[in-house]
Amino acid sequence: MPSPARNSNKITILLCDDHAMVREGTRRLLEAEPDMEVVGEASDGLEAIEMAAKLSPQVVAMDVSMPRMNGIEATKRVKEANPSVCILALTAYDDFQYVTRLLENGASGYILKSARSEELIAAIRATALGESVLDQKIAKEVFSRIARRGPQGSSQESTQSSDEARVPVSQRPLAEPATSGAGATSTRDGDPSVLTVKERTVLALAARGLSNKEIAQELRVSPRTVQSHLASVFLKLDVASRTEAVITALKKGIIKEKDLEVTPCE
Repeated sequence: MPSPARNSNKITILLCDDHAMVREGTRRLLEAEPDMEVVGEASDGLEAIEMAAKLSPQVVAMDVSMPRMNGIEATKRVKEANPSVCILALTAYDDFQYVTRLLENGASGYILKSARSEELIAAIRATALGESVLDQKIAKEVFSRIARRGPQGSSQESTQSSDEARVPVSQRPLAEPATSGAGATSTRDGDPSVLTVKERTVLALAARGLSNKEIAQELRVSPRTVQSHLASVFLKLDVASRTEAVITALKKGIIKEKDLEVTPCE
């Protein structure tokens, strides 16, 4: 059966929560917004996978604690089936273990269930745009833990010197990987997804939590140029959000833990 007609100007959302009253309240909240449309609901992880495949929403609002299959595993399965779907986790937990597993399984970010209504609405919009919805302190810790594992999960210690730490990331020379064509690079695990030096610099700044406008100011380019670089990164790494791009790049050794360092203003 074909999917129902949709307003292409609206963000299409799938709600996944095992409490019907929570889903109903969230639906009413989101559908009061002129740019949002709830296209379906799921009451557990397995139903979430089925409904996401059937409806192809832009955003899946995924509860973590659900019967039959939890939201962490469901996130992984949904992303495997459709990498273009953006997933926002709704959770009562903000510890590193939960957040790390959610992000590594493909979530764009998370928001606590205790968040205010306007925070949830803003998080949905940001997720639909491919932006990271993360507390910066938690994001830095999670990204650093992933980076310390090194490419393909190997143990890797940071060798950053104190002099290098004082150089702004936008001015640091990124390690030059082997090239296989103009502007192309090759990661250590042999993945064909390759980024240019400019794309890696933009991604490293995004990993620090900078907005497109802030990255543009740092690099003295236009926000549209930054957006173009990130769009290219998403395409090459086959991801749908900044969070996924950063994690993929860290796992492949495209960017390093030292690139996450925030240097104080002079």
